[in-house]
Amino acid sequence: MGSVTGAVLKTLLLLSTHNWNRVEAGNSYDCDDPLVSALPQASFSSSSELSSSHGPGFARLNRRDGAGGWSPLVSNKYQWLQIDLGERMEVTAVATQGGYGSSNWVTSYLLMFSDSGWNWKQYRQEDSIWGFSGNANADSVVYYRLQPSIKARFLRFLPLEWNPKGRIGMRIEVFGCAYRSEVVDLDGKSSLLYRFDQKSLSPIKDIISLKFKTMQSDGILLHREGPNGDHITLQLRRGRLFLLINSGEAKLPTTSTLVNLTLGSLLDDQHWHSVLIQRLGKQVNFTVDEHRHHFHAQGEFNFMNLDYEGNVSFSCSQPQSMPVTFLSSRSYLALPDFSGEEEVSATFQFRTWNKAGLLLFSELQLVSGSILLFLSDGKLKLNLYQPGKLPSDITAGVGLNDGQWHSVSLSAKKNHLSVAVDGQLASAAPPLGPEQIYSDGTYYFGGCPDKSFGSKCKSPLGGFQGCMRLISIGGRVVDLISVQQGSLGNFSDLQIDSCGISDRCSPNYCEHGGECSQSWSAFHCNCTNTGYRGATCHNSIYEQSCEAYKHRGNTSGFYYVDSDGSGPLEPFLLYCNMTETTWTIIQHNGSDLTRVRNTNPENPYAGVFEYVASMEQLQATIDRAEHCEQEFTYYCKKSRLVNKQDGTPLSWWVGRTNETQTYWGGSLPDLQKCTCGLEGNCIDSQYYCNCDADRNEWTNDTGLLSYKEHLPVTKIVITDTGRLHSEAAYKLGPLLCRGDRSFWNSASFDTEASYLHFPTFHGELSADVSFFFKTTASSGVFLENLGITDFIRIELRSPTVVTFSFDVGNGPFEISVQSPTHFNDNQWHHVRIERNMKEASLQVDQLTRKTQPAPADGHVLLQLNSQLFVGGTATRQRGFLGCIRSLQLNGMTLDLEERAQVTPEVQPGCRGHCSSYGKLCRNGGKCRERPIGFFCDCTFSAYTGPFCSNEISAYFGSGSSVIYNFQENYLLSKNSSSHAASFHGDMKLSREMIKFSFRTTRTPSLLLFVSSFYKEYLSVIIAKNGDLQIRYKLNRYQEPDVVNFDFKNMADGQLHHVVINREEGVVFIEIDNNTRRQVHLSSGTEFSAVKSLVLGRILEHSDVDQETALAGAQGFTGCLSAVQLSHVAPLKAALHPSHPDPVTVTGHVTESSCVAQSGNDATSRERTHLFADHSGTIDDKEPLANAIKSDSAVIGGLIAVVIFILLCITAIAVRIYQQKRLYKRSEAKRSENVDSAEAVLKSELNIQNAVSENQKEYFF
Repeated sequence: MGSVTGAVLKTLLLLSTHNWNRVEAGNSYDCDDPLVSALPQASFSSSSELSSSHGPGFARLNRRDGAGGWSPLVSNKYQWLQIDLGERMEVTAVATQGGYGSSNWVTSYLLMFSDSGWNWKQYRQEDSIWGFSGNANADSVVYYRLQPSIKARFLRFLPLEWNPKGRIGMRIEVFGCAYRSEVVDLDGKSSLLYRFDQKSLSPIKDIISLKFKTMQSDGILLHREGPNGDHITLQLRRGRLFLLINSGEAKLPTTSTLVNLTLGSLLDDQHWHSVLIQRLGKQVNFTVDEHRHHFHAQGEFNFMNLDYEGNVSFSCSQPQSMPVTFLSSRSYLALPDFSGEEEVSATFQFRTWNKAGLLLFSELQLVSGSILLFLSDGKLKLNLYQPGKLPSDITAGVGLNDGQWHSVSLSAKKNHLSVAVDGQLASAAPPLGPEQIYSDGTYYFGGCPDKSFGSKCKSPLGGFQGCMRLISIGGRVVDLISVQQGSLGNFSDLQIDSCGISDRCSPNYCEHGGECSQSWSAFHCNCTNTGYRGATCHNSIYEQSCEAYKHRGNTSGFYYVDSDGSGPLEPFLLYCNMTETTWTIIQHNGSDLTRVRNTNPENPYAGVFEYVASMEQLQATIDRAEHCEQEFTYYCKKSRLVNKQDGTPLSWWVGRTNETQTYWGGSLPDLQKCTCGLEGNCIDSQYYCNCDADRNEWTNDTGLLSYKEHLPVTKIVITDTGRLHSEAAYKLGPLLCRGDRSFWNSASFDTEASYLHFPTFHGELSADVSFFFKTTASSGVFLENLGITDFIRIELRSPTVVTFSFDVGNGPFEISVQSPTHFNDNQWHHVRIERNMKEASLQVDQLTRKTQPAPADGHVLLQLNSQLFVGGTATRQRGFLGCIRSLQLNGMTLDLEERAQVTPEVQPGCRGHCSSYGKLCRNGGKCRERPIGFFCDCTFSAYTGPFCSNEISAYFGSGSSVIYNFQENYLLSKNSSSHAASFHGDMKLSREMIKFSFRTTRTPSLLLFVSSFYKEYLSVIIAKNGDLQIRYKLNRYQEPDVVNFDFKNMADGQLHHVVINREEGVVFIEIDNNTRRQVHLSSGTEFSAVKSLVLGRILEHSDVDQETALAGAQGFTGCLSAVQLSHVAPLKAALHPSHPDPVTVTGHVTESSCVAQSGNDATSRERTHLFADHSGTIDDKEPLANAIKSDSAVIGGLIAVVIFILLCITAIAVRIYQQKRLYKRSEAKRSENVDSAEAVLKSELNIQNAVSENQKEYFF
């Protein structure tokens, strides 16, 4: 078998091959016969017996022979009861009783099995080391079904706990049937051959199954080569099984033709392991023991005829290797030095997952000191300690805590010390001097006894947890049976004749690519760079939608979104546009305009769109959204979408369903129409699309595709650009989705007996549940799902306590979160629970997360079988009164609204979101309810945005102003219903709140001026010296009250914040959030008939004080932001008008950001967006009488106006001339290739419009 590379595994195989057309054995046979009752007395043995009438032969179930059962001499955890079934049997169940009529019974025990009577293996439930629960009295029978079953000859029961008022007592029975199989023994150089019959047809359904056991960690179990280079190999590497398949369908192997899978671990334990490879067409199941992997294979593999070569024995040899397990850090094995040699010599093999622990300690005679052999950080260290001397260290090996067997050889002879690891000799320690090294007679393996034993043994890094075997001292192998029987050495907390190591990372319970590491008793998950967190990397660190980010207060930007939460889909990056409606924007590679020529039905063009997310991620995002759309534009010139003669589509697109779609923008599916066809405005009324008119000029069909089930667009096919002058171009916009159906999906529960029911929740190994609730009730069950004994329940236990209760077979556990405030405050509260193999956790809102570690080696499977009850319980008691929203189980949202529509006493939806989310509306924004969700009404705020948090700022040029007129005619105010009307008329204004921010370098400056029809006013100015002054004149007959802030120059180019709050005659002023002052006005307490609010230059004559007049004539040059007078926001009215407002803009006022600053004169370098006067007029009224006039300024203004008019005329003339030249040049070079499709297409469209007789108007 020269084609097989590498050594053939030295192993025993039980081989079987099947065709799936036959019934597989084990699926339909009865295997429940009692196996113990008919056994002879000699088949029973035990560690000891209390008396001859308590011997193991009396341990038959329901028998009263002897003393009525087996009891050992001493009741401790090292006792055992063993049964020899005579041959290999399949054991499917066990049953236990206590000693008849006594107080002797076992409450928990371990079950071990073996083929040979040594090297025992522990039976595990749910891949977890766990003792069986035993009896609660002497006579009742406790029965356990074994799934999977045991195939073994010997069984051993090890009592762990027993009745504390009695002693160990057992009667047992096991159930099963005979198990026979062909056996072959391979020595590492031999092989079995299957010779392929070329005439036979390969079946559609195949099975390859075998069982093997070995002590070797590497070797080939099976290899097959086909005639086309295809091959399949089953190979053991480092105790793990690899399945390699090459289909042979490609000359060079690729990732699609190669399959390399790994299953199992620690398979070199000399115990039987089952392998099953099942094929149904291209679908393959690969199973090792109870772990299965499903995959899709490309090639085929066939069965072959059986032959063999080499030293093959069809019998089962039993190599003897007795391991010992060090169960805890308190375990140790003390052995005497019976070699009698004048040296220290020991060899052994070990395997462990722990990085540190003592392997061997021995005191030295003559030379006062000791030798320590221990693991440190996965490396072997040998330490020779002698008082008064520096310790001698030898380090050998690396990564020895990998779970593999490693051999160690220690030798200290005369004055030389050396150690070898896996056959590699480490550097020997330097000569120790003339002293001879002798052992004091005792070797301590794995740990040290308590100090009470008088031993000088020390273990600086703690005891060893793992397995050892082939221990020898002075060249003599240690008989561990003698140790177990107490005739050799002594020990503590050992499991002799068994290696109890288990690989807790196989299978890997770390989710989402988390890296698994382990110690002897636990595994750990490293979730770094996975996007997930938690003990098993189950919980996504990202939100599931842009809507969820928005309601955490986030603004527009790029975010990672995990659409299925803790599900299998990875998070991906997209853009969230946080407007009043939240939009999710997903880009692709086809956003640029693409031109298409020279195509026909035989030579079509296909454009493929690749998105930044996978199709599964896109589908999850679309499914969550309330609405999705994509804008598609199809430009055409003599390029049709549909052949009118026979209705055959000439262009089409493909969506995520991979189906051809022939409807275009805005049309419903299955209709070959475009937007113009639906609206009835196509350029030719006999067609449903503009392009179908087949005109020799550019036109287009543009519209929105919004049928969610077909989005996103993945491909476009064009076939009609092969005729003369025929051409097409297309452009696809990004995928846009708004809202999140799951985030607001809710139900209201009206009575305690009301509930919603859903299918059973399946979260066997890992489960998370999250939801929002609000209530006024003091208690109630949110969710409950029951099993036979397992259950989960989440409830409001009291007004301040939320409790998560569960049981996975280890007894009920509870986790509670207590709040300092009440949960029944009718506001939304968020609950999230998680349970996995390592822990359970509960978090409510932002309170401290509470956790409950899982019991070590306990049951881990959550097995539920009833319906899931939401808002109540199966008993219709203790139900929840209130609302539950966005209920998700393992990332999947339950549709509460759909189920509530058909359930009495439960209402779909829930109002009242503002009580919880109203705090997100800032700066005076008001929360308004929606049928689904809420929005922030920024009408009376100086801010805008989804949460009224985007400030509205403006840059004021020299001489510019914004005037908000509360009422042009005072007499009309009495009949006005506008917002401004509340400030004047007969009303007396006794209080106002003014807020704004500014930045400038000019003095003097007028920041804000409020006037009245009664010559009362308020002015906020910066004086010539840079002081900020606030001037109140509330009585026309008195001088104004002046509040002066002279602590710094306020015209320093920095951003400053001003708050003025007046309550009658008391004014509170705050500058820059730190300088505060309260003053009392002497001029009055009321503002009568407010007329206008001015920002910048005062343009009309006013009776004001000289400082205000001087600042008003100068105006303001700089940036003003978030200006608000009570509920009036003048900048917002000017820059973002939502309805006609009495506002007038004069001069150069542009929207800007006051926060940004660049250069020395920041006020002249704002990052701006061009702003057009919404008032429609530019007011150039005369300046105030007392303002400083300048003739040169007037002349300069006139010159500037003349130059501006001349420049406009020149620009128009140049534009007309360029259009004509461009048209002529394009006509001459129309057939030439171009680099930029979009530029050329736009150019041609511009030319087409320029020469059209209907497009000869110019807008100035």
